[in-house]
Amino acid sequence: MRAYGMTAAAMALAAGLAVTDAAQAQGEVNIYSARHYQTDEKLYAEFEERTGIEVNRIQGTSDALIQRIESEGRNTPADVLITVDAGRLWRAQTEGLFAEVHSDVLNDRIPQNLRHPDGEWFGFSTRARIIFYDKTRYDGPPVTTYEGLAKEKLEGEVCIRSSSNIYNQSLLASLIEHHGEDKAQEWAAGVVENFAREPEGGDTDQIMGVAAGECGVAVANHYYFVRLLENQPKSVENVGYVFPNQDGRGTHVNISGAGVVKDGPNRENAVRFLEFLASDFAQRYFANGNNEYPAVPEVAPNTKLKQLGDFKIDDINVAAYGENLPEAQRIFDRVGWK
Repeated sequence: MRAYGMTAAAMALAAGLAVTDAAQAQGEVNIYSARHYQTDEKLYAEFEERTGIEVNRIQGTSDALIQRIESEGRNTPADVLITVDAGRLWRAQTEGLFAEVHSDVLNDRIPQNLRHPDGEWFGFSTRARIIFYDKTRYDGPPVTTYEGLAKEKLEGEVCIRSSSNIYNQSLLASLIEHHGEDKAQEWAAGVVENFAREPEGGDTDQIMGVAAGECGVAVANHYYFVRLLENQPKSVENVGYVFPNQDGRGTHVNISGAGVVKDGPNRENAVRFLEFLASDFAQRYFANGNNEYPAVPEVAPNTKLKQLGDFKIDDINVAAYGENLPEAQRIFDRVGWK
């Protein structure tokens, strides 16, 4: 198994070149991955052991890898693109990078709402975007829905990332799907009115804003909180959380996923790799790399996630996030969400 790290400069220099001469040979699969978790090493090694197919891997950011495949064109050595968020998968899809995959294994194992309707990509783990609150300020969660974040009672209380963040773009895209563009814009404008501060930092910074008393509520992906519980438990002792919309449609989830690159040289091996990612073994390792939830319902989450509690997910097809992404960005711009 070979892994290649990439800087932007190295990527530009290598664009259009094959990973290795041997990479075109039978018995290999070339993976472009935006994931960088140590548990993935065992995942790839297990695939090699089970199939005899050698894994060649290049790592980079999602945007850089998509750009690289585009620049390589029909000569790309990439067989599989792994990335995070349905919005980024949608971007690769709209650029025509993915091939349709018709696999009984994938269709049986991966729920319909977590895969592209035509099989261009599949989700292999999920992440919940949840609401956090200051337990010293509130006896319980002041709101229990995403819609509640726009209510006047939270004026000056909300910490959340910028509008350029793909997680927020996908959340707003889901609200467009549920409520329509006008209602979604009203919501976004209401959240802006409730900002405790201008959007800054990542998801961890939003949670720590609650911990520091800078904001009463925050929005972040669940695994950032799990990391803090594991590494800095005292820092979040006063931070509570709630899985939103449990009395209605359920909590917004996004995915880490992958698709078979249309012009890749090893299509059959690429499909076998995706089917492997849907196996019980791979589901545990793929999800646990970032403390995400397995996509296959029969595979239980790890102990740390079980401690967060069970929750109902919003089961709309995540492909809608990508389809509504352009309008979501226009709404953010119109309401002044920086």
